[in-house]
Amino acid sequence: MDDAAAVARRCAETMYARDKVAQDLAMEIVEIAPGRARLRMTVADTMVNGFGLAHGGYLFLLADSAFAYACNTHGAVTVAASADVVFVASAHGGDVLEATAAERVRYGRSGIYDVTVRRVPDGEIVAEFRGGSRTRDQRIAGAARP
Repeated sequence: MDDAAAVARRCAETMYARDKVAQDLAMEIVEIAPGRARLRMTVADTMVNGFGLAHGGYLFLLADSAFAYACNTHGAVTVAASADVVFVASAHGGDVLEATAAERVRYGRSGIYDVTVRRVPDGEIVAEFRGGSRTRDQRIAGAARP
């Protein structure tokens, strides 16, 4: 494992240890790499709205979490500056969803990340998300380069 991959992994481990939302919703980190993250979550019955569909807030939350893990793979604390989502298809209770985040560009202290949320196993796209990031002058504890 190269240094950048090791830093990305340590950043994700450090974040997840403190991420009560991801833990409470049983999100799983499936993949982590510099500028990339893939998270998985099952839509629980408590995440379904009055129409029997997964509440959009939970879909946004999954995409936003994948975005957060992807933009925090470089060792510096990075937060969201903006985010937009487009809901493409419905999800339902029991669906397993996977959000894949990819860094498009980092410039100065800013970055742009795209996230696709798909249903597992058929791969149908449920949502598309774009997030803008802002890096702070703070390192992620325990994730500094050796």
